[in-house]
Amino acid sequence: MPIGQDCKPVLRYGGPMSAKPEPPTPPVPPEAAPATPADLFARLEALGIRSETHHHPPLFTVEESKDLRGALPGAHCKSLFLKDKKGAMWLVVVLEDRRLDMKALAGLIGAARLSFARPERLGANLGVAPGAVTPFALINHRGRADHGVRVILDAEMMRATLVNYHPLVNTATTAITPADLLRFIADCGHRPKIVDLAPATAAGT
Repeated sequence: MPIGQDCKPVLRYGGPMSAKPEPPTPPVPPEAAPATPADLFARLEALGIRSETHHHPPLFTVEESKDLRGALPGAHCKSLFLKDKKGAMWLVVVLEDRRLDMKALAGLIGAARLSFARPERLGANLGVAPGAVTPFALINHRGRADHGVRVILDAEMMRATLVNYHPLVNTATTAITPADLLRFIADCGHRPKIVDLAPATAAGT
C-alpha cells in the first residue's frame, strides 16, 4: 500500500479488526525417520556395548536363516510383533526353533487373544519391515510410553552366551550378550519381562 494512503479497518461480525496480518502458523515438524543400522551401531557404541555383525543375503524365514547365515556362534532368535484384541502390542523375542501356541502364550503373559500385527502397525511403532523384526527396533520406540509395546524375552534364550538379531534389516545379523541386550532395551525406555515360555510352546518343538 502506498505511504500516506488511508487504511480502513476491516469489519467482521460487526466489530473492528486491525488489518495487520496474523503471524503464520509454524509448520508441523515431519516425523523422524526410522533409525538406520548405522544409527543403531552408534547407539550401541555410545552405551559401551560390544557387538559383532555379519552380512548375508536377505533372510525372510527361519529356514532361510539356517541355510544362508553360516556358522555364526550364539543363540539364533526370532521376534514376533503381536497385537491383542484389546489393542495392546507385544514384542515377543524367542529362540528361533520355538513354536508358540498363541492361546497358551496369551494366558502366560496376561494378554487378550493374540494375533500378528499388520505391517502398517509394525512400521508405525518399530520402524522396520516384516522379516526384519528385532528387539533392536525398540530404538525407534525410544521416548514413547512404555506401555505402547510390551516386551517379552524367552528365559531360555537369555541364558545363552550370545544372542543374534537383525540390526533393523534382514541382510545382516548382530550378536551381543543377553546382559547388553537388557541394557539396550532399558535405554530405549522399556522394562522387558523374562518369561519361561515352555508352557506356551507347541508340542513337538
